[in-house]
Amino acid sequence: MPRGASAGEDYSVGDVSVVMGTYNEEEAIATVLEDVDRVTDGQAEVVCVDGSSDRTPEIARDHGARVIEQEPQGYGVAVREAVLSADRPVVVTTDCDDTYPMERIPDFLDRINEGYDVVSGDRISRGAKTMPWLNRQGNRTFALLASLLMGTRVADTTTGMRAYRQHVIEDITWTENTGLSAELLIRPLMRGYDVCEVPIEYDERLGETKLDPFAGGAAIAKSIVTVCLEERAR
Repeated sequence: MPRGASAGEDYSVGDVSVVMGTYNEEEAIATVLEDVDRVTDGQAEVVCVDGSSDRTPEIARDHGARVIEQEPQGYGVAVREAVLSADRPVVVTTDCDDTYPMERIPDFLDRINEGYDVVSGDRISRGAKTMPWLNRQGNRTFALLASLLMGTRVADTTTGMRAYRQHVIEDITWTENTGLSAELLIRPLMRGYDVCEVPIEYDERLGETKLDPFAGGAAIAKSIVTVCLEERAR
């Protein structure tokens, strides 16, 4: 049993906040929110931090999400605001492009109830065949780089689907933007929180990606190095 496990501390889907940063995802957002609603029987809180110029925030509100609008400042700024705005004791991050399996939320919650502080969805171990080849190789490289710097093997450093106990989110100062997804795994691991990876399916995205694979990849790699060195220096 993980160190964080404690008797009687079982959470239900009503204790879950599902959070995401959204930017011009009107093609996919309704599907994602309908899946969250179905899987959680409408009991989960949904928070979207949005900088869209299309109908994404309107669609999100129509589906019951709490929408926090901000000027577009990048992936990490939006997601950081989303995780910090969650009101419930379990925070589930996801992307708004319909790539992640919302039906796995109960499985992630089960792991939290086993005592884990962070449950991280691993896309890579199952092949991530719908992911473009360049992205797939890049994500494998990021995981290898992080594993070497941390001294702990991880399979998927940059997944967007994770579950956290809220105190983990609140206890750590998050600094990265493009590389926030890696930071959200690396800092908890290097500070001794109980973290597990669970293999998940990864679907083809709806809509166009906003991340340039080369500039974005360089920014993520820089974040991994920076965060690992900062944590080692603590």
